[in-house]
Amino acid sequence: MNTTALPAIADRSWLSRHKWLLARRFSQFAIFALFLSGPWLGWWIVKGNLSSSLTLGVLPLTDFYLLLQTMAAGHVPFRDALLGAGIVVAFYLLVGGRTYCSWVCPVNVVTDAAGWLRNRLKLKGGHTPHPATRYWLLAGTLLAAAATGVTAWEFVNPVSMTQRALIFGMGFAWTIVLAVFLYDLLIAPRGWCGHLCPMGACYSLLGHGALLRVSAYRRDACNDCMDCFRVCPEPQVIRPALKKVSPGDTPLILDAQCTNCGRCIDVCQPDVFRFTTRFDRRTEP
Repeated sequence: MNTTALPAIADRSWLSRHKWLLARRFSQFAIFALFLSGPWLGWWIVKGNLSSSLTLGVLPLTDFYLLLQTMAAGHVPFRDALLGAGIVVAFYLLVGGRTYCSWVCPVNVVTDAAGWLRNRLKLKGGHTPHPATRYWLLAGTLLAAAATGVTAWEFVNPVSMTQRALIFGMGFAWTIVLAVFLYDLLIAPRGWCGHLCPMGACYSLLGHGALLRVSAYRRDACNDCMDCFRVCPEPQVIRPALKKVSPGDTPLILDAQCTNCGRCIDVCQPDVFRFTTRFDRRTEP
């Protein structure tokens, strides 16, 4: 999203309007660089890929969604795979499952680029699927694994394909990446990550009790510019915390669909939002 086009933040410095975006890009590219350091430079810090990896020869990490597919396909995971998935699950239970979507997933860069271009071209409208569609696709991919005995979704998974395209260059993987880009650009704004991705659906299940949260702690200072709603990939999560729709609504964004991306913090001129914990329910005038 091109935050420079939002009028309410025109008087803020470029760095203050992009600090969390820069942090996310650093995280995404640093993770990618760790995977590249082995085949490109011979520094095998991390072996494997985002689905399954071994860091420094001792720390296994396994994609939770891949583990579910493997088990649905009828395969018994190796002990290291179970340990790696347990570490991943514990981490995202703490920071929020969909933090993966904003801070790790390479497809986020693709869909953000599509959103930026869509904004520049002033493209309007489009057909956006129901948000529950991703959960139906999640169930469908697990059923496909059970029916075929293989992790069928991994043959076309845009996350795996994007990483593969970046590492190995030209090939079928780029077709999948381009399809996601064009879908978000021409058909459905924020369509893939917000409404279709079964991996995002899977990780959202881990986010309900997460410790890390965004808080609209200065919601009384809100000037109704709507910039946060325009940039948020899941804008429906903001309203209860910002506008106190129900008497029990706290300033915390507690919806598991929040990706903890920090976009709302970046664009908010009156500094309504901040990162905090789920136990911090304070508000400030």
